[in-house]
Amino acid sequence: MRSSKSRNRNKNNNRRPSGNIINRVFDSSGPEGKVRGTPQQIIDKYDQLARDATLAGDRVAVENFQQHAEHYTRLLAEAQREQAERQAQQEAQQAQANEARRERQEAQAREQAANAEEGSAASGSHAADAAVSDGESQPGDVQEERPARKPRNRRPRSDRAPREDRKTKDEGVQPEAEEAQAPAAPEEMTPPAAE
Repeated sequence: MRSSKSRNRNKNNNRRPSGNIINRVFDSSGPEGKVRGTPQQIIDKYDQLARDATLAGDRVAVENFQQHAEHYTRLLAEAQREQAERQAQQEAQQAQANEARRERQEAQAREQAANAEEGSAASGSHAADAAVSDGESQPGDVQEERPARKPRNRRPRSDRAPREDRKTKDEGVQPEAEEAQAPAAPEEMTPPAAE
């Protein structure tokens, strides 16, 4: 069986980091120690180290630093290419949406112009007057829609029997108040009948 470390390494090597690589901070382990920064910063640092190695006369170190810089240059170029593709795709989608919106607006304008022409042509004719008198609407007319009223199933007031507990305003006293004011008559108890 394979060890878990090698499996983990394979999983991590196959994964690409998601997100914006251009602004992502990397840790690069180069021959002179770790270099930390965005891809552009790392490229600049390795180029500087390569110049310093050239001045020192160390051709092997120069080549090594240039290879490290080239790696991050490729990474940065790929990220910029992908970003440009995404931006072009978004611009194309935006252009399609704008074109569709413009076409809809033109169609609405044509429809409104046609309705206005029909309304002006029909306003002088007798057919339009007859249609209006019959209750039919014209294309240019704006009518408010009202919900149908629900009929009430009430009896007329005169047919209603008066309630005993309902007092008129002139009487002024409510039935509950009258009952509360009147003292309750005590009930008489009758003695049990003797047998």
